[in-house]
Amino acid sequence: MGKIVAKFGGSSLSDASQFRKVKSILDMDPRRVYVVPSAPGRRFDKDEKVTDLLYQTYRARQNGADFRVPFAKVRERFGEIKRELELEINIDEYLDEIERDIENGATEDYCASRGEFLNGLLLADYLDYTFLDPKDFIFFNPNGTFNSERTNDTLTALLKYTKKAVIPGFYGNLDEEIRTFSRGGSDISGAIVARAAKAELYENWTDVSGFLMADPRVVPGAKTIRNVTYRELRELSYMGASVLHEDSVFPVHRAGIPTNIRNTNQPEERGTIISHTLPEEESPDVITGVAGKLGFSVISVEKAMMNVEYGFGRRVLQAIEENGLSFEHMPTGIDTLCVVVNSEDLEPVRENVVNRIMELTQPDSLTIHDNMGIIATVGRGMVHNPGTAARLFTALSRANVNVRMIDQGSSELSILVGVDHSDFQNAIRAIYQEFVKA
Repeated sequence: MGKIVAKFGGSSLSDASQFRKVKSILDMDPRRVYVVPSAPGRRFDKDEKVTDLLYQTYRARQNGADFRVPFAKVRERFGEIKRELELEINIDEYLDEIERDIENGATEDYCASRGEFLNGLLLADYLDYTFLDPKDFIFFNPNGTFNSERTNDTLTALLKYTKKAVIPGFYGNLDEEIRTFSRGGSDISGAIVARAAKAELYENWTDVSGFLMADPRVVPGAKTIRNVTYRELRELSYMGASVLHEDSVFPVHRAGIPTNIRNTNQPEERGTIISHTLPEEESPDVITGVAGKLGFSVISVEKAMMNVEYGFGRRVLQAIEENGLSFEHMPTGIDTLCVVVNSEDLEPVRENVVNRIMELTQPDSLTIHDNMGIIATVGRGMVHNPGTAARLFTALSRANVNVRMIDQGSSELSILVGVDHSDFQNAIRAIYQEFVKA
């Protein structure tokens, strides 16, 4: 029988009633044998996440304030879960030890990680699963980067003899000290466990029923993406879509394990499946999703016959590099080269960049267009649908959107367009309405 690793976010484990939902989900499928919990999230609007309370505790201790005031709220959250679920574990004993550690100068990473640690203890007791502490098998290198191979080897050996386990997310071990992941920590941990377990599937349970084809604030009622490839996911996440952070899918992507984004509060919903390849017929729409970001500037360099001038593009990029900038895209023409950069990063060195490009390339003209948004229309279905680009630009034309830049990769997986900030939302809506079936 294959194994499933199930990661549950903070909203999924915010209180005792959510714990009961998680247990019900696990009981539905005996393959769900490894569980990765986050710290308790918000129970209601304006509630505080436990991790935020732990950061407050750390800062209070550092500033010489009474750190026990915010820590008392942490105590109450975990005590309430224990009482309502009638658990036997002595959670106060662990809380007392943590309080002593904080008083004695525990690190910020240690404090922040205790939400996952304590929630993992409660969940393991509730489920009657083995509790595994990530400090024993998730390792970081001396420079702070994640040591994937040592971690995978150690955890694989450990799971071989552990039938069912709760493994807290978010943290690991650096030279015998607790170290947290910088972003999307519990998602990263879940993917790490899935790879080590050689899981059949990695489930990421949260409070949404999968990814949407567009930002619902821009396109109300946007449809859920049923299937997406890891390549499409990368394109969408890069352009600002609210999807998993790249580091949190790399371990399962590398291992070829599908990821399923599910809703703890609506477990009957299929959610979104992320995998390497999907049958074309499973995508009824030409596009998979549309996403975009604001805050770009386009440096446009024009020079007659630049296409036969050796090293012209390299010299433009040299000027960009020398000023500490990275470029996002670089669409070109016969006599025009455009470099798209982040406006905020460009602003402090704008004059230096212009002067250096002029010095290195002697262009006929150089202009910078600010206040531009970039929209990515992403979809594996575009490859086999002639006329996709024509439909896209016709839709933008009908919506009176002025396209400032066009860029399409050789894979035909995405089409990028640059538009003014004022046209940004209108453009996303026009593209979505053109391609997505009602």
